[in-house]
Amino acid sequence: MPSKGSKEEPETGCQGARGVDETQSTEHLNVSRLRSSSVEIREKGSEFLKEELHKAQKELKLKDKECERLSKVREQLEQELEELTASLFEEAHKMVREANTKQAASEKQLREARGKIDMLQAEVTALKTLVITSTPSSPNRELHPQLQSPSKAVFRKGHGRNKSTSSAVVSAASQNVTPEPVSHECKEVDSILFAEFQAWKESPTLDKSCSFLDRIYREDVGPCLDFTKQELSELVRVAVEQNTLTIEPVASQTLPVVKVSSEECGGPNGFRSQIVMKCALSGLPRTCKHRIMLGDSGNYYYISPSCRARITAVCNFFTYIRYIQQGLVRQDVELMYWEVMRLRREMSLAKLGFYPSEM
Repeated sequence: MPSKGSKEEPETGCQGARGVDETQSTEHLNVSRLRSSSVEIREKGSEFLKEELHKAQKELKLKDKECERLSKVREQLEQELEELTASLFEEAHKMVREANTKQAASEKQLREARGKIDMLQAEVTALKTLVITSTPSSPNRELHPQLQSPSKAVFRKGHGRNKSTSSAVVSAASQNVTPEPVSHECKEVDSILFAEFQAWKESPTLDKSCSFLDRIYREDVGPCLDFTKQELSELVRVAVEQNTLTIEPVASQTLPVVKVSSEECGGPNGFRSQIVMKCALSGLPRTCKHRIMLGDSGNYYYISPSCRARITAVCNFFTYIRYIQQGLVRQDVELMYWEVMRLRREMSLAKLGFYPSEM
């Protein structure tokens, strides 16, 4: 019995050793398979990631190209916008310059037209005076040159009107205001005044700093435009110097009937006669038949006949010296001198209160 049991124990040990070896080999095989599968997974994963990276790089390059294209488009648009803005500003400035030029030309034409109207009115007044003062018993020698003496005819020829420039309208009209010929007066040239006029005639200017105009400003223009209302007097003087003053007759319907400073005067047979207003320059109640406007302000000031005569006398003087400055007066120096003296006399008479009845 003991021998039999000893034979079976070795066999059982051999079988147990074999089972352990098989189990170990199986486990080793499984590990190898796991390793191989993990390697394959890694390789596939790396390939997938590489493909995705390649795609991302391509897309990034495309986006970079698109950004570059859009940047170029933006730069081009900005450049075109700058050029368009510059051209618009240039065109706007050009239009403004042209508008200012046209406005200045229109204002100049308006001033010239007003000056021509004033000259034509003066000429019409002078012609009316000539016609009225010419009768068969006492003919006016200005209307009948054949009755003039040779010396008088030569004098008239020197004052002839230039139809192209109308330069002697004021002088011709002012010569014929009084019915008595000026030649009846005795005249003598003042050497100092004549020398000042000759010096001014060499280079005519409207600058009152020269001795010729400085004297006239002190002795004639200043006193003639020295009214009670000092502030308005200064504005009138500036407007006369700049040739921007307008004088126009007042129609009866434009006169304000209801006004604090106005009163109605009764005429003959109980009819309404005239409206007496307060003169804007003298401040006195007078019959204001005319009104003035300074520049293009649109404000009108009603003035009395005496104030109108004083302003008109100064305007006539400035008109004549402007014609001399512009070279429109073609006369001898002495004749021009006496015309200036006559205009100065008109200013002096107007300052003293003398004025024609038609004022």
